[in-house]
Amino acid sequence: MMSPLDPNVLFQLGPLAITQAIVTTWVIMLLLVGSAFFLTRQLTLLPSKRQAAIELIVTTLDTQINETTGASPAPYRSFIGTLFLFILVANWSSLIPGVEPPTAGLETDAALAILVFVSVIWFGVKGSGPLGYLKSFAAPNPVMIPLNILQSLTRVFSMFVRLFGNVMSGVFVVGIVASLAGLLVPIPLMALDVLTGLVQAYIFAVLAMVFITSTVEDGQRLNPKRQEK
Repeated sequence: MMSPLDPNVLFQLGPLAITQAIVTTWVIMLLLVGSAFFLTRQLTLLPSKRQAAIELIVTTLDTQINETTGASPAPYRSFIGTLFLFILVANWSSLIPGVEPPTAGLETDAALAILVFVSVIWFGVKGSGPLGYLKSFAAPNPVMIPLNILQSLTRVFSMFVRLFGNVMSGVFVVGIVASLAGLLVPIPLMALDVLTGLVQAYIFAVLAMVFITSTVEDGQRLNPKRQEK
């Protein structure tokens, strides 16, 4: 198994090196977009089994957002839901023989962490205005500005390290056991890997949700004239 610091380059597209993680990510994105397009066609007031299953998933997501943060789920549903589904499918792609999950590579996890960092700024500015967002760094007093900025960076970095470490360790364990004991013995570990992939996707999405809503709430508290839309 190749080191995560030495990505498997499949081909060059000009100066850009296309790795296995990039190709797998493209496939996952096409799968998610295609599935979303297919599953949301011809929605009716009297739902079919397919539509009822989709509505159950959306309702569960909304309930989780509301119970975790107390915020209205509408502004965050699309981003958090997409983030969770992408990480979940990426983690579970390790169950396909010969496929290494994109989340076991540094570049994918770093990109997800950066995406969360940018989304915190986006939702913070959108929910409480530029002034409210900037004021949130001065809470509870201006002395805390450097520490609050450092905190916003380190908490996203911790998400990146957690996701990378847990997914990569699972891939290594299954790979090592498979090489030593054959194909049938690692099946229980693969089942555990399914559960781990689900838990890691859930934790990443929940942490992103908590960071976003806490930033919005802090900004609104310091800029009460601006209300969350």
